[in-house]
Amino acid sequence: MAKILAINWQDLSHPASGGAEVHLEEILSRLAQRGHQIDLFCCNYPGGKPFETRDGFNIIRRGSRSTFNWVVMTGLGKLIKNKKYDIIFEDINKIPFYTPLYQKLPLLVIIPHLFSNSIFKEINVLLGTYIYLAERPFSLVYRNNHMMVISESTAEEMINRGIPANQVHVIKCGIDGDTYKFDSAIAKFDKPTILYVGRVKKYKSIETAIDALPIISSQIPDVRLCVIGTGDHLPFLKKRVSDLGLENRVEFLGFVPESVKVEYLRRSHLSVYPSLKEGWGLTNIEANACGTPVLAARVPGLKDSVNEGVSGLLFEYGNIDEFSWKAAKILKDHEYRHMLEKGALAHAANFSWDKTALETEDLMNMILKGHRCA
Repeated sequence: MAKILAINWQDLSHPASGGAEVHLEEILSRLAQRGHQIDLFCCNYPGGKPFETRDGFNIIRRGSRSTFNWVVMTGLGKLIKNKKYDIIFEDINKIPFYTPLYQKLPLLVIIPHLFSNSIFKEINVLLGTYIYLAERPFSLVYRNNHMMVISESTAEEMINRGIPANQVHVIKCGIDGDTYKFDSAIAKFDKPTILYVGRVKKYKSIETAIDALPIISSQIPDVRLCVIGTGDHLPFLKKRVSDLGLENRVEFLGFVPESVKVEYLRRSHLSVYPSLKEGWGLTNIEANACGTPVLAARVPGLKDSVNEGVSGLLFEYGNIDEFSWKAAKILKDHEYRHMLEKGALAHAANFSWDKTALETEDLMNMILKGHRCA
């Protein structure tokens, strides 16, 4: 059994956690069940404990989101010396930590996605430039390490950045099949319902769905949009809804318990994901597992999580007209929607966190074997 140090900017209990944290901790918890000893090193947050054990692995919290990359650089050596780890899992979903520059342990690089130019959609030019430049040395520093990516799009991006193809491994996300599952006894909402679930950030482009509503409603008068999630783009979206006079069609539910999220995924007629870029699109698979088709932007990550014409449809990012007519087709054409619902269930059945964890373990063992033979 291996002694693993996982490094991520934050853990799942952090208020700003998202899909990257779900992905990593679903894997870590299962590796812990298989007997591996695991520490997760991440930043702290107001009210967070410096040390905690959860789901079979330890969580070590130091610093904050604004300082954690420097905490890793200055504190990793001491942590490794005291704990004597076999391997490091470096999860890169924000600024890379560049651990190969200051430690020599075997390394598995986990990449949900890199920001690249998409960062400028989310934050101001100054901070965006800092993050963009911080990613630039990526290929030079990590080109001798194995990388675990969650979609073919991210694999292609890594190879285009100069990482050898035989060092890039696609291991797709799983799904919690006990929670996200179809229930034939639960009926769809009476009104045709479009659903967005996720963080409310600028790059998620939720306004695409809002701007499409007047077009869709010309064909489907009682259509509505429900938005589940919180984030700093919420005031902008609420003003957009007010400016368009759509208060009676758009409902912002904010943060909801997981049980409510599952209810809406089951009862909505269509789940949408209009984002600029993602590593994968876990919500697409969760919606599919609940028997709901998806409409997502044809962008890296999202296009990999949708089996087009089977589990849902894709549209060109930002194209409101295409979004509108495809959403209307799914909502209006009951026979077509039922076909997509069946395809969605079949597509979601291909994914499980157990499978993801086992494939990660196999990759880890390959890295350890190669390192010991070197």
